[in-house]
Amino acid sequence: MRIGTTLTNYIIQNQRHIEGATGEFTGLLNDIAVACKKIADLVNKGALVNVLGATDSRNVQGETQKKLDVISNELMIEALRYNGHIAALASEEMDSVYHLPANAPRGKYLLLCDPLDGSSNIDVNVSVGTIFSILKAPDGVTNPSEKDFLRPGTEQVAAGYCLYGPSTMLVLTTGHGVSMFTLDRDFGEFLLTREQVEIPVDTGEFAINMSYQRFWDQPITQYIEECLQGADGPRQKNFNMRWVASMVAEVHRILTRGGVFLYPCHSQLRAAGKAGKLRLLYEANPMAYIVEQAGGAASTGLERILEVNPEEIHQRVPVILGARNEVRRVDELHRSEAG
Repeated sequence: MRIGTTLTNYIIQNQRHIEGATGEFTGLLNDIAVACKKIADLVNKGALVNVLGATDSRNVQGETQKKLDVISNELMIEALRYNGHIAALASEEMDSVYHLPANAPRGKYLLLCDPLDGSSNIDVNVSVGTIFSILKAPDGVTNPSEKDFLRPGTEQVAAGYCLYGPSTMLVLTTGHGVSMFTLDRDFGEFLLTREQVEIPVDTGEFAINMSYQRFWDQPITQYIEECLQGADGPRQKNFNMRWVASMVAEVHRILTRGGVFLYPCHSQLRAAGKAGKLRLLYEANPMAYIVEQAGGAASTGLERILEVNPEEIHQRVPVILGARNEVRRVDELHRSEAG
C-alpha cells in the first residue's frame, strides 16, 4: 500500500480481497476513527476547554474517573450507536454492556474499548490513548448480552489503538500484520505512515512499575534481577528501564523500537481479590493481538493471553508482552516455579 493512503482507502482496498465484504467493517473503522479524532482534539486542548481533573464518580473497577474518561466514553458511544455497524458495545468505563436504542439499526460487530487508557497522565500532559477490539456479533442476536462478549482473543476480527501524543497515531491490525496511520490535522485524515511493523525478537529494554517490587512473585523478581545485573549477570548484556503508566504509550514504544512490557499480578493485587491489573477484554486482548501480529509474544506468564477464556467482561489478567525471546524467558521462569 502506498504511504500516504487514507485509512478509509486502506480498509476499502483490503476489503476487496475478502469474499462477501459489504463495507460495514469499513464503516465501523471510520466510526472509531471519528471518535478518536474528537478525543484527540479534547486531549490537545486540555485546560482550554476545562476537561482536565477528576469527577466525583468511580467506574466499575472502583477507580476515580477523570473528566476525559467520561467524555471519551460518551464520544465513542455517540459515534457508533446509530450507524448500523455494531450490535452492542462494552467499555471499561461502564458497569455492563451498552445496548443500542430500540430504534437504532443493528450491525454484525461487537466493540470493546478502553476509551482513554492512561488517564492518570492527562493532568501532567503525558501521552494517553484509546484501545479497541472488534468481534463478530452472534447471528440472529439483536440485543447481545455480556456472555456474547466472553470469547477468547483469538476470535478478534480486528484490534487497534489511537495514541494521543506529539502526533496522533492510529495503529491497526485486521489479522494481516500491523499498520500505523498518522493524523494530518490540516485536512483531518489518518494517513498510512508505516506498514508491516515488526518487533525485534531480542531487546535491551524493559518496562515495569518498580514501586511494586516488594510484592512481586519470584519469577518476576528473578527476571528483573537478571536484567539489572546487565553485562555482569547471566544475560550478559545491559538493559534500560522505561515506565510511562500508559499501556498505549508502552506498546507503541515496543512497536517502534522493541522492548518488553510487564504488568504482573502480585501479592497486593491478590489481597484485593484481583488476578491482575489490566483488563483482559479491553486492554490485554487487543494489545496481545497487535503485538503477535507484529511478531512479538503476549503471555500471562502461564498461558498465551489470546487463549484465555474470559469469565466476565471486566476480568483482569497479568500481562507480559513484547520481544518474543524476553516473553519466553519470563514464561520459563513461571513454569520452573510451577514445577
